[in-house]
Amino acid sequence: MKMSGNFSKTQMALAVAAAVGAGAAMTPGSAEAATGHYVAGDFHNHTTCSDGAVSMQKMIGKSTDKADGSFGLDWFVQAGHGGSGNRNCTLVEDESLTTPVYPYVAGQGPTTTWLNSSPAVQPKGLVSGSGNSRNMWRWQSIQEYQYPVNEYLGTLKKIPVFTGVESNGPGHEHISMAVITGQIPASLDKPKATLPQGPIVAPNTSRYTAVGNADALAQWEYCFDRNDTDTSRGNAVVGSSVGNNWDCSVPGLANSADVSWNATALKLMPASGTGTGDRGHAKSLASLEWMEAFHPEQSYYVPAHLERPGPFNPNGNNGYNIEHLRDFNNAAPQVAFGFETQPGHHASDNRGEYSVGRNNFGSGVGQVDSVGGTTYGGTGVYGAVVGGVWDALLGEGRNWWFFGSSDWHNRGQFSPDDRRSTQDFYPGEYQHNYTLVRDRKNRQQPQDIVDGLRTGNTFVTEGELIDRLSFVACVAKPAEGGKNEARVNEISLEAAANNEALGVKGCATMGEKLVVPAGADVIVSIVVRDPAGTNFSPYTFPNPSLAQVNITQPINAPVLDHVDLIRGLVTGYKSPSSGEYYGEWPRNTAWLKEDGTTADLSVVPAGAKNLSAAVVKTFGNGGASAWKPVLSPVDGSTFLQMSYRIPAVNASQYVRLRGTNLPASVPYETDANGNPLADVYTNAGNTARLAIPCNTAHSANSQFDGCPDHLPTASAGPISGKKAVAYDVAAWSDLWFYSNPIYLEAVGGTAVAGVQ
Repeated sequence: MKMSGNFSKTQMALAVAAAVGAGAAMTPGSAEAATGHYVAGDFHNHTTCSDGAVSMQKMIGKSTDKADGSFGLDWFVQAGHGGSGNRNCTLVEDESLTTPVYPYVAGQGPTTTWLNSSPAVQPKGLVSGSGNSRNMWRWQSIQEYQYPVNEYLGTLKKIPVFTGVESNGPGHEHISMAVITGQIPASLDKPKATLPQGPIVAPNTSRYTAVGNADALAQWEYCFDRNDTDTSRGNAVVGSSVGNNWDCSVPGLANSADVSWNATALKLMPASGTGTGDRGHAKSLASLEWMEAFHPEQSYYVPAHLERPGPFNPNGNNGYNIEHLRDFNNAAPQVAFGFETQPGHHASDNRGEYSVGRNNFGSGVGQVDSVGGTTYGGTGVYGAVVGGVWDALLGEGRNWWFFGSSDWHNRGQFSPDDRRSTQDFYPGEYQHNYTLVRDRKNRQQPQDIVDGLRTGNTFVTEGELIDRLSFVACVAKPAEGGKNEARVNEISLEAAANNEALGVKGCATMGEKLVVPAGADVIVSIVVRDPAGTNFSPYTFPNPSLAQVNITQPINAPVLDHVDLIRGLVTGYKSPSSGEYYGEWPRNTAWLKEDGTTADLSVVPAGAKNLSAAVVKTFGNGGASAWKPVLSPVDGSTFLQMSYRIPAVNASQYVRLRGTNLPASVPYETDANGNPLADVYTNAGNTARLAIPCNTAHSANSQFDGCPDHLPTASAGPISGKKAVAYDVAAWSDLWFYSNPIYLEAVGGTAVAGVQ
């Protein structure tokens, strides 16, 4: 569904010159240079290198190929769990995945252990596991096996494919991260001279020799992943000097004087027991300071599905409160710049694998819910609740961005090639991070992707609800009246039609700051494309959630129902010495009630909310707030255009977007204001709460033209004994997109310190 082509940007620059504010003069060439194009990718997924069901080769092919059965991502980060694993994930499932370097070996699939491979592959470092199931530390598999496969396949496919890790964060849970230094050197953009072209005579006897390396990432994993308890310093064995000889010291920290320092490993290895979480958090901060010291532009650190393990546990390794996110951003603002609050696992029996009573915090505490108890339209409570944790961070003026991911592991009760799922979707099948990256003559580099993520110029979608977005704010001249809106809308349409963000003086887009003269008006323009045709859902029957409100719409052809414009005030960074720096989201039924309803923000601590945040405008298909259908000047496709004037800006603030295929007041899905409700009503983990019936019978020859057989039966409530919406059907029925914010810094108002 990609579009290409341009129309006269010089002409457009002239036309919009009057739309910018006083003192923001434009020249005809100021709109000439586009800052780049939006490209779709995924940075959190799993292969047989950790606990995924498919090889790297199959994962990368399914995620990035353009053929039927694949999902066409533009960039891809292969990121399994840190720690260790025993499977040789360079091996492939079948002949269809054979390449000259990594051929199919009969009887040797991707679940073959390293030592059962032929020839056997010897793990290094401190011995972990026994016999032929001996584990390889992740630092070795990244350095010697995963990275070369990714470099080789990315070069063959001419797309950015590189290596990251879903790290086990000390004191917390998981982090999607990477250090890209050394990966995918620019020399690989030359013709395929560096890649083997002929067949290999004997299996596993001639492995591709990488041009680049993932040494920096491997070192970080050894030094800072909680589950990497190797003490070898990245060497062949403990006590030898054959290998990497890593020292995990961080400039400016205590290092060897720290009580958690291990003199053999030359790294922090905090003790377990009372205070585990606090000691672990200190190590997590050290990992960020290491990245900031040695690889500040080449790293990212994004807490993953961060609500899932519950609130922070000072005596364990669970969760994140808002103060930990502030700590991360304070320690390394170039590296820790957002969170993955829209998790993967959307087809799971508990969407996102968020659930009530998920973790046991031990004596005196007992079972603790995922924060929020569940997801809300597939997004965690930190990002989904207007005025909650995300808005609190944005209200400080931080560079803290919203991301999503697939977190692919498997299809649950189905095979990886089945279109149904009771667990996960492939990268690109359901969720997309659309990120603006710089244009290059050849393929984009990993640095372009990381730079794009860092800017915050990303929007995140479920189920391809939209595939284009231009979201801009421009200072208006009061004397121009309504002409401002028309001209700014033209800027926005041009950007959306060309899938780019235009650099226009006096305007800003996602992740940027617009400095606004005191008392000036600001015009916000939004242009989206709800793509024609179908998404990747296999289901063709009417959406059962919408059937409750008498809307007939195929699940695989969703229609955008409305877009919310959300605004909040910026009041500045909170100090760690202030009580409002801290704030744990209410636990268990203090937030999510037994009937599936929730409390309101009155029960949330002051430090974890921003009560100035609110939906200020909802755009839809009719009435006084109707959007305007407009045709693309590039290919004639239909875009939806809407605008909003913020008058007399005297206070610093931000605006952001969300949208959905569901109208307000859909039972068990949205409230009267269009906010997403708790997903407990479609989570098969508790069949007594299931509440939305699935009434369309499938034909004898298909599982896709009606409610599939794997849907559960409600065990209580109004639809007891009936087939209920859950698993993948629930995910495909309930779709949302989120944009990152635009900051408006009022001259004389609070500085938006986190954005340049």
